[in-house]
Amino acid sequence: MRAPAFARVVEREMRVFRRLWRGTAFSGLVTPLLYLGAMGFGLGGLVDERTGDVDGLSYLVFVTPGLLAASAMQTAANNSLWPVMAGTKWIRSYHAMVASPLSPGDVYGGFVVWNSMRTSLYSGSFLVVAAALGGVTSFWAVVALPFAVLTGAAFAAPLGAFAASRDTDQSFPLIVRLGIMPLFLFSGTFFPLDLLPGWLATLAVISPLWHGAELCRAATTGSLALGPAAVHVAVLAAVIAVAWRFGTRSFTRKLTP
Repeated sequence: MRAPAFARVVEREMRVFRRLWRGTAFSGLVTPLLYLGAMGFGLGGLVDERTGDVDGLSYLVFVTPGLLAASAMQTAANNSLWPVMAGTKWIRSYHAMVASPLSPGDVYGGFVVWNSMRTSLYSGSFLVVAAALGGVTSFWAVVALPFAVLTGAAFAAPLGAFAASRDTDQSFPLIVRLGIMPLFLFSGTFFPLDLLPGWLATLAVISPLWHGAELCRAATTGSLALGPAAVHVAVLAAVIAVAWRFGTRSFTRKLTP
């Protein structure tokens, strides 16, 4: 069987990454240490001392899966906005790809798949560090890795599609500041949604990050249930499917003379 055409795009990105990975490996290990040290042990020590637990869990155990999902979101976002603008306008590497037998849809598919693969590298290192620090309490935590990757893809697919439809990057900082950061803070990463006002909790439930955080938390704490997990996965898959159609269209418009 022949590999799908977008695998050529993934192969190209892997060859480039093989020369550049050392620049990101350090941050891939330091970032989870900083996050878990500051939030899990620093803030977590104060929370545990005052309340005893959060939803029946120590704060470190509660916040670890939320940070895992949130870091997947941030990794996907960082690799989906300016890098896509570079490929479509600044460096025009995507134009070089479609000059070959690859179609714009193949380029978009390769972008999403490669973004997911990079997310798996960072999420895997995060999970290892979290387990070493005591933030993981179940062997089911191995399932949290694909859940984190799915969460990242649910952001990479629409953000990459949006980036390809833009002529400038002026809107990108607004997306990060008014979209990614509020989701990071208010989607169940640091505290349960029942502590939020009703309208804000409703908005948070719509967020792909909340679904990803719930999946990762169920896995790392060993409370994974088939029914709720299937709903969360279906929501994330639906986001990717809808974004895939939009992304194929936006890449085609941008890359077709």
